[in-house]
Amino acid sequence: MALKQSLAWLLPLLLLGMAIVAVPLLMFDPKGLPRYQSLSTELQRIRHFNVQLKTDVQHLNLEVQALKTDREAVEKIARDELGMVHDGELVFQFESDH
Repeated sequence: MALKQSLAWLLPLLLLGMAIVAVPLLMFDPKGLPRYQSLSTELQRIRHFNVQLKTDVQHLNLEVQALKTDREAVEKIARDELGMVHDGELVFQFESDH
């Protein structure tokens, strides 16, 4: 009976001792707290990037809608990006210093 009482008292003490040793080892292990902090930082960076991408997608959707419905938007793209002009218009080109 005395042995059972000794084991009943010793087992929780041993488990507590193992926890006191194991928890810091696991926290400072390369796969522990430093890894968690690194992943947390990366998660924040990716979330910020996703917000930027969502904003870009919204702007592109607006541009697509304008190109589908607004003749002036199509003309602006044709002039600015493709260098197109209407018949009878004069085009002046100036040399750049760059």
